Amino acid sequence: MSQGTIVKVSGPLVIAEGMRDANMFDVVRVSEHRLIGEIIEMHGDKASIQVYEETAGLGPGEPVVSTGAPLSVELGPGLIGRIFDGIQRPLVEMREMVGSNITRGIEVPALKRDVKWKFEPTVQKGTLVKAGDIIGKVQETVVVEHRVMVPYGISGVIEEIYEGEFTVEETVAKVKKENGEIVDIQMMQKWPVRRGRPYQQKLAPEEPMITGQRVIDTLFPIAKGGVAAVPGPFGSGKTVVQHQLAKWADAEIVVYIGCGERGNEMTDVLMEFPQLKDPRTGESLMQRTVLIANTSDMPVAAREASIYTGITIAEYFRDMGYSVALMADSTSRWAEALREMSGRLEEMPGEEGYPAYLASRLAQFYERAGRVISLGTDGREGALTAIGAVSPPGGDLSEPVTQATLRIVKVFWGLDSSLAYRRHFPAINWLESYSLYLDILDEWISSRIAKDWNELRADTMRLLQEEAELEEIVRLVGVDALSPSDRLVLEAAKSIREDYLHQNAFHDVDTYTSLHKQYRMLKLIMSFYYLGKKAIENGASIKELFELPVRERIGRSKYTPEEQVDEVFDKIEADLKSQIEALSAKEVEQYA
Repeated sequence: MSQGTIVKVSGPLVIAEGMRDANMFDVVRVSEHRLIGEIIEMHGDKASIQVYEETAGLGPGEPVVSTGAPLSVELGPGLIGRIFDGIQRPLVEMREMVGSNITRGIEVPALKRDVKWKFEPTVQKGTLVKAGDIIGKVQETVVVEHRVMVPYGISGVIEEIYEGEFTVEETVAKVKKENGEIVDIQMMQKWPVRRGRPYQQKLAPEEPMITGQRVIDTLFPIAKGGVAAVPGPFGSGKTVVQHQLAKWADAEIVVYIGCGERGNEMTDVLMEFPQLKDPRTGESLMQRTVLIANTSDMPVAAREASIYTGITIAEYFRDMGYSVALMADSTSRWAEALREMSGRLEEMPGEEGYPAYLASRLAQFYERAGRVISLGTDGREGALTAIGAVSPPGGDLSEPVTQATLRIVKVFWGLDSSLAYRRHFPAINWLESYSLYLDILDEWISSRIAKDWNELRADTMRLLQEEAELEEIVRLVGVDALSPSDRLVLEAAKSIREDYLHQNAFHDVDTYTSLHKQYRMLKLIMSFYYLGKKAIENGASIKELFELPVRERIGRSKYTPEEQVDEVFDKIEADLKSQIEALSAKEVEQYA
């Protein structure tokens, strides 16, 4: 254990001398207050320490003690449904101890030491096990079964295994290693946050993560184990998009990191999530969620650690064989914390003052996502999908954090302030956004939903692009100068925008749309376009076509409950065909 003394304090950065025996990324305790910090730079016997708590009042000469261990998180039963700060201190327990304001130097274990969990063994005495093997299970919440795994670096024969109620620190099994040493296994294990958890093999992301958000699932889907960025200016709806994904995405575990966002936004999450019913289980959404809250008024250094804390917890559940969705809101605030610490370390600044290593740090974070075969003999598969919000100042997507993120992620959901001002939500710009998973996911969706899904989506994008080109002409010469077929393109694209892409997050039915309903809705709008095109070619009046009674029912079809979709949509489709046929017949009669 290395002990030194403070020689300089600069905000969250403390420089201590006499630390020659300490290592990079060691956790240290600073001053008599025992503030928690981490060594981020070493020069001879001088260590630069980022302190995760308020440093006001610290001065030269105060002691610094290294713990000799890196910043780690506690992993075990008791994570789900809890809210932690950026360095995994439980906020509810801290409030009970010291009130609403966090006092300095407080030490509270992340996992409760006095709670007993019912441990059920899944292997027997004498079984040969290795790192990652599941040896037992604990019913952590109504919906999450916590699988207790052999810690990394341990393999051997189960010498003893117990059934019953235990705390996370009590021994539940004993493993005899090859060298004859007997190792105790507890339900809790620790893992350093800056090191990705190992796995056997990384797999290609081939299955979509269905979110129930039409603009995402249809036009810009994300794969399970994929990475996405949601950049957008202030007020464009980033947080609501992240909330919707956390609520509705078909992930079994959600890890939500509020990294440097405003406190009232985290309050919304905390108030909303416990009241929301999980659509699959009917239980509260908090029964499968872990929250990391490091709001903008909390120490800036802990903001940098919160991203790693969150993804390490997510990897732990991925290793159990779960599909995990990680929401980081927002990585821009995390990058600002990097920039502040870099400035205090007097490093050479890169573009806009960000450190030169910004892109590599972002890549290290996003690369920890993926679909993998976990360690262990059963070859179980888990997926970790990472979705990061980016808050570029003034909505400028050319700034360094957005550009560095776009070089790494494969899905870009670009939020547009002009759409937000028009009250079109989610305000994802369909002309700028993209998904590089489209070709990979086409086969999965076509085989399970409909064979013509890809053609339908391609036609939809073509109409939206044609509309953007025609709008230039309309601005110059007016809509009456367009041919009937061009006016039909504008009308169909308007229907796609207003009836399909626009989705109300706060409406009981419209908030979530299954892939089957998405297909039926899009098919209905495109049927109007295809049939209308034929009718116009046969001489039908464009004015009468736009005034068909069935048009309003197409617009309101999004509010159809899931269980009534086929019945209602079959009727609307039949009425659409009969009304357009009647219109065409009427025109033929007039012509005759």
